[in-house]
Amino acid sequence: MRSNESDRSSGDALLWSSLRSGALPTAVLLLSVLAGTAATVALPGTLAAAVDDALTGRTGHATLVFLSVLALLTAAETGTELAEPWTAATNTARLSRHLVRHTLALGLPGTRRFGTGDLVSRLVAGAPEAGGAAAALGYAAVQTAASAAALVALARIDPWPAVVVLAGVPAGLIAVRLFVRRASQAAAAYQQAQADLLTRLLDALAGLRTIRAGATTDHEIARILRPLPDLDRAGRMLWADQRAVLWRTALLLPALQLGTLAVAGAEAAAGRVTPGELLAAVGYTTLALGFLGSAQSLLAFARARAGAGRLAEVLAEPTMPPGNRELPEGGGELTFRKATVRIGGETVLDRVSCRIPAGATVAVVGPSGAGKSTLAALAGRLLDPDGGEVLLDGVPLREIRTDLLRRAVTYALPRPVLLGDTVADALAYTDPPGPGPQNIRSAARDAEADAFIRRLPQGYDTPVHGLWLSGGQAQRLGLARAIARGGRLLILDDATSSLDTATEARIDAAVRRALRGRTRLVVAHRASTAAQADLVAWLDTGRLRALAPHRVLREDPAYRALFASPSGLPRSRDRPSDGQLCEPGPANAADQAATDHDADSHGTATRAAR
Repeated sequence: MRSNESDRSSGDALLWSSLRSGALPTAVLLLSVLAGTAATVALPGTLAAAVDDALTGRTGHATLVFLSVLALLTAAETGTELAEPWTAATNTARLSRHLVRHTLALGLPGTRRFGTGDLVSRLVAGAPEAGGAAAALGYAAVQTAASAAALVALARIDPWPAVVVLAGVPAGLIAVRLFVRRASQAAAAYQQAQADLLTRLLDALAGLRTIRAGATTDHEIARILRPLPDLDRAGRMLWADQRAVLWRTALLLPALQLGTLAVAGAEAAAGRVTPGELLAAVGYTTLALGFLGSAQSLLAFARARAGAGRLAEVLAEPTMPPGNRELPEGGGELTFRKATVRIGGETVLDRVSCRIPAGATVAVVGPSGAGKSTLAALAGRLLDPDGGEVLLDGVPLREIRTDLLRRAVTYALPRPVLLGDTVADALAYTDPPGPGPQNIRSAARDAEADAFIRRLPQGYDTPVHGLWLSGGQAQRLGLARAIARGGRLLILDDATSSLDTATEARIDAAVRRALRGRTRLVVAHRASTAAQADLVAWLDTGRLRALAPHRVLREDPAYRALFASPSGLPRSRDRPSDGQLCEPGPANAADQAATDHDADSHGTATRAAR
């Protein structure tokens, strides 16, 4: 409950902030609504004056004033019709940009709490709902102000009809307040059910081949539609709340109108109210009770509050703080100092300490779940360690300016996503100015992607949307993108897993030529990849078991078992004990640099003699 109240409070603050940011369209909308309300409030009085003049045969300007007020009302309503979508579109765009920017800034850790479908739902449903808050709030506020003004005008005609209206105000306010509270909760539940439905649908689309292969279509349909009862329940709750407030006000409104009309009629019979004033009293009574008929505006505001609360929930997630330090010249030396990562309460990396020399190629190996991809993510600050630190050329990654870090570190991933309009755009995907056409084609040739790119319908200008690629082709494009970007540190996270051994060897040789002298961190599963690296970082159960050349580590049966065993898992008796970090002995210059572990690292050195 406290969490929900906190989200609503943060959502309310976000709504106010959005209204302040979109001051111009919001001001135009509110001015139009206020002008329309003022004209509506003035209309009964001016009509009464015009009627009295007509009945008494007096000549005056009452009719002209009435027509002027009517014209103002028409102009105000026209302005409202134009300003309302302008305000909603402006605020929705601002909230959407804010949400997208913050979501992308969250990085890997921040987005784990929210599923893709959930985030999409908040963007395409929550932001528009919150964007309409200005209109909903404006209408509700102005209707309340109009009720107050009409009550004052009614009291000026005769105080007794106003007393009758005031007698029914407390009951109306209680009904409206309860409606807003319950409707906000129901709207939030409705939007959450929509998000669950969308998340399940996106998961199914991503796994469409698995569903078809397993002949589980009916089961998957049932799984996707499982949130429908929640959606139905929340929708029914919204309509039930609206129905409850409507029937209560539907009973209260005519009762008060009849009471007011009876009192005003008696006053007119006594000669204290003119026929025109009696007509005005009826109009003012309807206006004074107008806040009871604002259920639609209040429902829209309740939905806006719910949408803003869901946006605020994402915006409350802390982003990775940007650094502000310059990155000095260097060759890409990478240092881990007691780097620890915990995910979901589980320690994925445990106090990893080592130094990777500038210009060295390091293969990261280990059984499934050892923390290889997590180490690769740490190396380029796709996530921050929960303990310890990672340094590039002596500067902690947390402190380096983001733009400089992204230019210095390049990734090639196992399932690269092509972003951009065309294949050429995807390969040049980086901040301007980016690599030119010649560099892009050269990188594609190095990644052995140029030949199949040229066979595409429009070559490098082929749109990526709807483009079908094999796993190996996609990985070669990912490698080409990484080569084109360059940088002092290249991280290949299982980036060649879909390539055959011969193609991988040719690409590796081309990458070495194209990025000569650059530091490379390669997540590897093949012995051939480890053998070609200068050093091998051997991870096991989140610990760094050893950092040494392949020729040294292959003397260890447990290390050989990584590549010989069908499961890739060493036997349990070969695993390091808790707290053990194996520190490799120096065999050459690269080995000597690799022994620069943290002083707290301890354990038995892995040597060729073992």
